[in-house]
Amino acid sequence: MAAQTQRAVLAGGCFWGMEELIRRLPGVTATRVGYTGGDVPNATYRNHGTHAEAIEILFDPEVTDYRTILEFFFQIHDPSTKNRQGNDIGLSYRSAIYYVDDEQKRIAEDTIADVDASGLWPGKVVTEVEPVGPFWEAEPEHQDYLQRYPDGYTCHFPRPGWRLPARTEG
Repeated sequence: MAAQTQRAVLAGGCFWGMEELIRRLPGVTATRVGYTGGDVPNATYRNHGTHAEAIEILFDPEVTDYRTILEFFFQIHDPSTKNRQGNDIGLSYRSAIYYVDDEQKRIAEDTIADVDASGLWPGKVVTEVEPVGPFWEAEPEHQDYLQRYPDGYTCHFPRPGWRLPARTEG
């Protein structure tokens, strides 16, 4: 019998590009885009207040793990820019990890420390680490967007050769 699916919720700029890349990872069983981390109930594209555009990820822990997903997350967006990814500017486009339990929080903080120590980005990580709250699913036209419009807008891309080393204690 397969292990139960686990959940991750991440924000790193426009949710279209994040979803398209993360959905391809081995072990990812489902994704959906939406709004979280803010102040408006029943958030929508036109009215999402202080929410971030985010992606909810379901994954099989027998195939991948939370750390692997976070390492990819830090590879495909710039976590050193506050409230911005590419041409997208504003609170909606902030970098954030919404953890579902204490173990995810520990892994997130450890991964951020590794990213900071690595020097792979031009500045320190500004990614927020917050407990997960309500996730408001985005409208149907935003789900699987780059599947339907392969040449659509994205500011996310894998960086060849980008590998996060574990920091050394010293």
